[in-house]
Parts: sequence; C-alpha cells; structure tokens
Amino acid sequence: MPPSLLYIRKLLMLLAAFSLLSSGGFAQSFQFEDKRKRHSISFRLVKNLIVVPMTINGKGPFNFLLDTGIGVCLITNPSLIDSLHLTGLRQMKITGFGQGEELSASVASGVTLGLGRTVAHSMNVIILNEDLLELSETLGMPVHGLIGYDFFNSFMVEIRYSAQRITLRPFSSEYIPEKSTEVSISVEDKKPYIESTVELDGKVYKALKMIVDTGAGHAVSLESYDKKSFDAPEKNIEANLGVGLLGPIHGHIGRIQSITIGSYLFQNVVSSFPEFQEVIKRSGFPERNGNLGNPVLKRFRVMFDYSRNKIYLRPAHSFKEPFEHDMSGLELVTRAPDFKRILINRVEQHSAADSAGLRVGEEIISINFRPVKELSMEEINSMFSSRAERTFILYVIDNEGERKFVMLKLKRRI
Repeated sequence: MPPSLLYIRKLLMLLAAFSLLSSGGFAQSFQFEDKRKRHSISFRLVKNLIVVPMTINGKGPFNFLLDTGIGVCLITNPSLIDSLHLTGLRQMKITGFGQGEELSASVASGVTLGLGRTVAHSMNVIILNEDLLELSETLGMPVHGLIGYDFFNSFMVEIRYSAQRITLRPFSSEYIPEKSTEVSISVEDKKPYIESTVELDGKVYKALKMIVDTGAGHAVSLESYDKKSFDAPEKNIEANLGVGLLGPIHGHIGRIQSITIGSYLFQNVVSSFPEFQEVIKRSGFPERNGNLGNPVLKRFRVMFDYSRNKIYLRPAHSFKEPFEHDMSGLELVTRAPDFKRILINRVEQHSAADSAGLRVGEEIISINFRPVKELSMEEINSMFSSRAERTFILYVIDNEGERKFVMLKLKRRI
C-alpha cells in the first residue's frame, strides 16, 4: 500500500473506533516531567511520515507516527499486549461499513505514555487485535502505533521538518516563530481543519475544508465537493490508494493547477482523487473536502497551537521545490524481523517497472550495485522519485528463484 495515501486506509478502518473514545470527553493530556518551559524531541521523517520514540508504561521506546488525523492513541502491534503486561482490557467489536465485517480491538485504561521529557498518565489506548495497517512493512522499520490529539492538545507543537526536530512549549507561552504567518484553523472532532482555495481544470473551488494531517504522506487529497467526488484531471494515472475493511480503495492521481494555504500559493501540485464516496456515505464520514499532508507541510516550519485555533507557517528552504510523484511504478514492502529484504508488492500498469518486466513477488537485492540492506526505504523512495529518465540497475531474484539484472528507467507519468 502506498504510504502517501496511508490515511485512507486508516480512516476507513478506525473511524468508528475513534468515535467511541473521542466522544467520551476524557481529559487526557501530556505534561512536562519537570518545570521546564521548552523541550525539543528528535524524529525521523520516513516516506513523508513523522516517526517519534514513545514509551509505554516505562518500557520502550516504541516507534509511533505523530498524526494530527487521529483522536486517540492507537497501538497497531498487538504483540505489545503481552510484552507490556497490559491487563483489564476491554474487548470491542467495530462493525464494518455496511457489509457486516468487524474489526476486533481492545481498550486499555490507565496507561502511562512518555515522549521525550513529557508524560501522560491514565491514558485510554486502543489496541488492534491484528496489525491491519502493516506500517512496519511499508516504512521498512518497526512501527507500533499512532499518537495524535492528546499530544497536540497539550502543547504548542513546532515541527522543523528539515532538522527533524519538534519543539514543545506550554500554551501559556507568548512565543510566535519569527517571520511566520498566522493561519486560522478549527479543531473539530479532535482534528485540525483549514480553509483552502483550489484550482482544478480551470475551475476555482473556494473555502474548501481541508484537514491538516501530519499522518498523511501525500501532498493533497481531494475527496468530495457538493456531496460528489472531485473529477480527476484529464491527465491522470489509476492507482490503488489503500485498503479498507471493504477491500481496495481505487482512485486516480493527477495534478491540480494550484492550492492556497493562508497567503501561500503552490502550483502544479500532485493530488489524489479517491473513489470512495459510497463508503463515505455508509460510514458517517464527517463533512470535509480533502486533506493536506506532509509533502506540503514540510515546505514550512509549522507550529500548531490548538489553544488559540492557529497554525504558524514559516517557509523553509524547500518551499519552492517541485512536487513529484513516484516514477518507478513500484510499490515496495519489507518483512520482519530485520526489514532488510525489499519485495515488490505491486507494479503499476504502463509504468517504468512494468516496461522493465518487473513482477509482483520479486525481490530486489541491489540498486546500482549497492545492496538494499544498506539503504532505507526513505532513500529508495527518494531515488525512484528523483528525475525522469534516470536509469537504475536492479539486481533481482525473480519468482522462479533466478537472479537477473534489470534496467529501470524512470518515467514521469503525471
């Protein structure tokens, strides 16, 4: 599953689960462990997703995604139930969206979470009984869960993507980043929303309600307008945008002419156009038009301030870099325990990989004679999104066990 559209899968599987705990009015929050007024935490940016080290009941650290798009803490790896000796769990069945399927999960209460020199006590945590998100395989590293609203609702959270640092300050602070622009947000259902203007195929859509989602690895997703799906631009590619409880989510990826965020304008932006309007209707999906992810946000130094319903944006050095999409047509995954083997999980039709004869199930041993065990998934992702016509020599084990060299010439499809 492409991590750039991870949030769609997350949305379809977890919407009902989050509403169960989000509506309860729990006063859960993080605090500094001491009397400090500022604290910085390092993170890793992997496939445009923010990975932070979290402790649970004093054990860890465990890798969690920092995700404004979820309302409660979620543990995706059920093996942690035993290793953390969690007891008194409440079982829950989350009904699927109109087709009778269910998602099994457990709810743990009284959990203590730690992130850097911050701590939250008496937390309610959802634990999936099956690792359906497969985050570890997608990101090429162990990933154990997601943390969102409870953290962002505790501090002013400043994210410096280029330095891979998060700085926390209490809401009582009067700090405002220098040379930043203030943009109003609304925090609804424990998620931050912003109004944007989008130009698509010559038509201008004003005041679109977009979630500001640090748990999304894509730039923009346009979901619905006037209770109908957006039409993808004429030049687009079909894509598998993820998998929900009802099966694969199909759609298209294309470019929009422009999108505004506050006073900032981005042009020729890669956007996804999911075809899941019927699923939205069945799921009671909250009304919104789309989603802004990290490939847009990382062009800024961003500070979230939920207490004042503001975000502050300061352009980073990458502000003017062009938006690019994968040019290989490969969806790659890794496998536990060491996440060093790179396997082909999907080959897009009419892509560079398809033309090169690569097939699902084959294993990539090296890229340009460099063993893949020396490369991170982030490095490989950057290679395959770098420049049209760039050529790579892949050493591959095919599905018959034969070893072969394959020439992969990148092709910009949108």
